Amino acid sequence: MQKGRIHSIESMGLVDGPGIRTVLFFQGCKLRCKYCHNPDTWEMQGGKEMDVSEIMKMLKRFQPYYGNTGGITCSGGEPLLQLEFLTELFKACKKENISTCLDTAGYGYGDYEELLNYTDLVILDVKHYLSEHYNGLTAGDFSVPTKFLEAVKKKGIPLWIRHVVVPNLTDSKEHIKGLREYIKAIPNVEKVELLPYHTLGVEKYKVMGIQYPFNDLLPMSKEKTIQLQNMLLDSIS
Repeated sequence: MQKGRIHSIESMGLVDGPGIRTVLFFQGCKLRCKYCHNPDTWEMQGGKEMDVSEIMKMLKRFQPYYGNTGGITCSGGEPLLQLEFLTELFKACKKENISTCLDTAGYGYGDYEELLNYTDLVILDVKHYLSEHYNGLTAGDFSVPTKFLEAVKKKGIPLWIRHVVVPNLTDSKEHIKGLREYIKAIPNVEKVELLPYHTLGVEKYKVMGIQYPFNDLLPMSKEKTIQLQNMLLDSIS
């Protein structure tokens, strides 16, 4: 039986997909986003080792709370880095009629075909829609999430898009217009959400002895984020 490394578990998540959900935060991430608030999830060797049967036992205990819409959401870190374990877990969930949601930046490797056969919803964190800016923001390769998105589009899986709005970086009207065009080309998007940049993770960097890239940057205004969200949604719908 596959074993995975889990950073933490939230038993009653309300913002990680529809309904009440158990959220598994996977350990490990290859991206180094400049605004990351969970640097403690980066290393693959951290977290707690768990097998699928252990997790299923817990999920069945919580299942009465899920109702018709709730279920499990696998987040991170980056769940796709533990692809075989994630696939086995989602397969087991579908046998028990537990709804599956994958919250991801799309930054994994391998063939996603089997995993997506057991995935009800994908929440995709779009870091940036332009290759050169994507690399500058995440130190990652834009072709990696692009490949994952193509697999999701091919399967026609319902998709929620999330995008962090960072002051002076991704908060201009021009940027939002570009994001709108990027999203318009994706056929299976059900929801789009802009998230304001915050500084809640800064303390973790100090504790871990890591330099925080955006040291002098103030949190994003929630009011401006709402304005940009309205502008984005008006032009998509």
